Amino acid sequence: MEPLLIVILTAAAASAACWILSLLTRDTSWVDRAWSILPVVYVWIFAGTGIASGEDAGRLTLMAALVTAWGIRLTFNFARKGGYTGMEDYRWAILRGRMKPWQFQIFNLLFIVGYQMTLLVLITLPAEVARQNPAPLNAADLLLGALFLLLLVGETVADREQWEFHRRKKQAGGTLAPGFVTEGLFRCSRHPNFFFEQSQWWVLYAIGASAAVASGAGFFGGTVNWTIIGPFLLSVLFVGSTIFTESITAGKYPAYAEYRRRTSMLIPWPPRARPIAEPAA
Repeated sequence: MEPLLIVILTAAAASAACWILSLLTRDTSWVDRAWSILPVVYVWIFAGTGIASGEDAGRLTLMAALVTAWGIRLTFNFARKGGYTGMEDYRWAILRGRMKPWQFQIFNLLFIVGYQMTLLVLITLPAEVARQNPAPLNAADLLLGALFLLLLVGETVADREQWEFHRRKKQAGGTLAPGFVTEGLFRCSRHPNFFFEQSQWWVLYAIGASAAVASGAGFFGGTVNWTIIGPFLLSVLFVGSTIFTESITAGKYPAYAEYRRRTSMLIPWPPRARPIAEPAA
């Protein structure tokens, strides 16, 4: 059986399980709990098939190792926040309150389960490109692998900074000015962890494209190939989710407007200078 078909069938079974569990438990965070696990499974399906074929699978092994490291980090971070203890993402509860029950269930089926579970397949498809183009590893792959690890470290640092802030906030009785993280990486980006997360999948896409180019593909079909839809749709998801999350935060904390004005939303960048006060007349 072709590895892509195995991945699709696995995703279909996982999607059905997440949807049924969300109905039985009235908890729509089942996809969140699978998010850091399923991509690792999918990439190893592609990699395992490539290794078993006897062809050069160095690039596939590299991709599988990188995604495994990504999955371990994200699973740890999700677990320490209580994600596997039955805690639902607060944003789903807010959306549920804004919709009629039947509307939310359609949203649950089509977006929370359908779109996101499909996306988890799409972002791993560069590994299928690498499987179909078993060219030897080259210097570009090693540089991209190092960049992936650098982005992984950045996301780890950002998550640590966010975790420490919320830990101090809890110790302070639930209130800690200004109410959200503004230090460390969050001084240069309102969501540095989101930036690093998306970037890792763009790098994985680049590694798959490297395989196609090394096998003789040109700009179109090689550098730019059909699997670009995965990281593109992931970025669309993150931008939409960020806008929604910030609308909630801005409603809770008056200081967020100034923070948003001075600080880049995603790409880490030096904060804008405070406006110069007008001289007194």
